[in-house]
Amino acid sequence: MDVEANDTYLTLDGHVDLHKYKYLYFSVTLTVYIFIVICNLTIVYVIWMHKNLHEPMYIFIAALLLNSLVFSTNIYPKLISDFLSEKQVISYPACYLQFFLFYFLGASEFSLLAAMAYDRYVSICKPLQYTTIMGKTTVSIYLSLAWLVPACLIAVMVTLSTSIKLCKLSINGILCNNSIYSLHCVGSKVQTVFGAVVLVITLLFPLLFIVFTYSRIFIISYRSSKEVRKKAAQTCLPHLLVLISFSCLCAFDVIIVRLGSNFTKVVRLVMTLQAILYHPLFNPIIYGLKVKEISKQLKRLFHQAEAL
Repeated sequence: MDVEANDTYLTLDGHVDLHKYKYLYFSVTLTVYIFIVICNLTIVYVIWMHKNLHEPMYIFIAALLLNSLVFSTNIYPKLISDFLSEKQVISYPACYLQFFLFYFLGASEFSLLAAMAYDRYVSICKPLQYTTIMGKTTVSIYLSLAWLVPACLIAVMVTLSTSIKLCKLSINGILCNNSIYSLHCVGSKVQTVFGAVVLVITLLFPLLFIVFTYSRIFIISYRSSKEVRKKAAQTCLPHLLVLISFSCLCAFDVIIVRLGSNFTKVVRLVMTLQAILYHPLFNPIIYGLKVKEISKQLKRLFHQAEAL
């Protein structure tokens, strides 16, 4: 039977033993969210305050961390509230807003990582042309495209999806991701084709570009001096670790949605929590520890805090 979307509330049916562990879930999730906010904003603050960090690489890092922060804020406050609520529900418009932000920010992260890969390529392989190629205008254009293109594409996906009638009001998950498609009465060929196009543009193309770029960096570094190889390792390793981490998040999302019916509710919950817990914390930890200049400024900041 068709269900009208207007003023409709959807049930988030992916929680496990919430009545028994709600305070544990609440405490852990709130603690993690606070750490995510503090860690990401601290590094963004350090980059903002120190002029020697006002370079393209650090600007892209700050953009990536802000992206992760908004991504987490899209999920955690609602999740924390649900743990203490009698009913885990979300309005139909709010669900699609969460869906939009979830995939828009996810796609933007791949675009930002691609921009960072190009920045490292120019820095290591074309050092004499770096300041000319990676000027303020170029960085601004890359940042704008990294957010604007995914936003437009995901907005079209949401528009196509909201025009389809619902037959179910229960989402087999704890947030609004691709699982929302299981609520539709019938599938849409246009939506499926456009979804595939969006996947190619926002995920496959940036991923292939990143792989190609880092391959070129490693080839040129291998043929160069020890100093160049050391510089490549120091600046590229954090980006590669973040890329692998985020690729795992995307893989979890696809596995949960496409093969979710083959997993128990507990397994689906654990996989979803893995996808949203470790990555927003992983980014600032990696950049804080592995990027030399950021690490140096963080140590100074902590020493100043201890002296007060």
